[in-house]
Amino acid sequence: MKEMILLIIGGALINNVVLNQFLGICSFLGVSQQMKASASLGGAVIFVITIASGVANLVYTYVLDPFGLDYMKTIVFILVIAALVQIVEMFLKKSSPAIYKALGIFLPLITTNCAVLGVALTNVQNGYNFVQSVLSGFGTALGYTIAIVLLASIRSRMREEDIPEPLRGAPIVLISAALMSIAFMGFAGLSF
Repeated sequence: MKEMILLIIGGALINNVVLNQFLGICSFLGVSQQMKASASLGGAVIFVITIASGVANLVYTYVLDPFGLDYMKTIVFILVIAALVQIVEMFLKKSSPAIYKALGIFLPLITTNCAVLGVALTNVQNGYNFVQSVLSGFGTALGYTIAIVLLASIRSRMREEDIPEPLRGAPIVLISAALMSIAFMGFAGLSF
């Protein structure tokens, strides 16, 4: 049980995919302008990464590795992720058109989000079993969601502040993300 909790906490806080590994930056910076869109994308990423981690583990364990097709894992994982994103996209388009419209181009970009692929590849590299892969994927996606919602919250506060002209827009957002990254480094000292 302790190992399972550590996988989730490690993925969410200690090895945060955005703030520590710097994967998934494009959607992190692009969607974090609105809180609702950030939380929605975070939910979609949680679903996709968690399911993709489990499916990628099963495909690798029962198809790629036994048949010596290890070299195909990147392409196969991308196909698995693309299929899952299509399912999420169809679901959101039908059930919540407002969220679907708010996410815009970033929803299909989850397919090429390096964070999603990075988790699947890292799980295989670490030799995780199915449960460990799912928990690692969930923890990583939870960390992504925490980071993007925090940045959206910071950005909403920045709209009300008097920021010097040269720092408005992208510069202050990048400075904020850098400070968040430094703050998350403090979690590296966690031990159980």
